[in-house]
Amino acid sequence: MAADGPTFYDDDEVLATYQAHRRSPDNPNDTMEAPVVDELIGDVRGLRILDLGCGAGGFGRAALERGARGYVGIEGSRKMAATARAQLAGTAAQVIEHRVETWSYPTAAFDLAVARLVLHYVADLAPVFDYVAHALVGGGRFVFSVEHPIITSCARGWPAGTPRQDWIVDDYFETGERVTSWLGGEVRKYHRTVEDYFVAMQAAGFIVEQLREARPRPERFIEPSTYERRKRIPLFLCLAGTQIA
Repeated sequence: MAADGPTFYDDDEVLATYQAHRRSPDNPNDTMEAPVVDELIGDVRGLRILDLGCGAGGFGRAALERGARGYVGIEGSRKMAATARAQLAGTAAQVIEHRVETWSYPTAAFDLAVARLVLHYVADLAPVFDYVAHALVGGGRFVFSVEHPIITSCARGWPAGTPRQDWIVDDYFETGERVTSWLGGEVRKYHRTVEDYFVAMQAAGFIVEQLREARPRPERFIEPSTYERRKRIPLFLCLAGTQIA
């Protein structure tokens, strides 16, 4: 039976596989997603940051080291939240174990909201975007990344347990739930189009500033063959917007 996002990462084997994947020097999170998200976020000095789906807390520690004024991470996975608390021990960060869909968002409490690779686990996106807008000060910024809709549209052509070599794009405009075999388990995700994400930001009162697809750069890879493979298809979609004051 497929698990939702937080439950999926509470499985010991899945979590161990994920952590091993993230330690790989050419992993796509560090070579493709993170550099683009960092560019979109820019200078964090003096900012109060809300991090939806904070994972292991690495972004929070880096943000505080770069001068962020405050940091709150929301994480639905019990084991990920525990890892984040350990990662952020001794800092002023706060890690809250809670699903991003149902947390009680404070009013105008943050300057920047970040959601990295979590929103494709959320069934109903519009309320979450409204909550984020509510939690930001006027002119606050929202930066997020998701699995690229080309990836989430269809999982056929990917034998379980093997590196993906062929990508079938199908049922692209049939949005909604998808069940995918990944990291040794089955997880429930939600497919949306690029347009859906863009329009959802606008509907929540954000001016969309940038849309990026995390194009791979050769200087970020150790293995040239990995870079060549990553050029074949986009893995991530990243958007940045400013709340209308």
